[in-house]
Amino acid sequence: MSTVIDKAVEALAKRLPDGFSPVAKFVIEGEGSIIADAQGVRAGDGPAEVTLSADLDTFRGLFEGRVNPTVAFMQGRLKVDGPMGLAMKLGSALS
Repeated sequence: MSTVIDKAVEALAKRLPDGFSPVAKFVIEGEGSIIADAQGVRAGDGPAEVTLSADLDTFRGLFEGRVNPTVAFMQGRLKVDGPMGLAMKLGSALS
């Protein structure tokens, strides 16, 4: 597993200390993916109800609280695959 993904898992776990229900996937372009579900946050890939995709800088900003998820989506920097309601729930947790 890459150091980038390890650090991203650690940062996301701080934002989602109780995990996320249902299953969400964060795809960091060129690096890998992270799964957040009721069991917590971990590196991995698999099916998810909602998938957020972005480059490393965008996710770094999201996880550090410097980038607003809604603004990133509106600017095309954050892509959502799945129900927008779940993405908004995730956005609230990350804000």
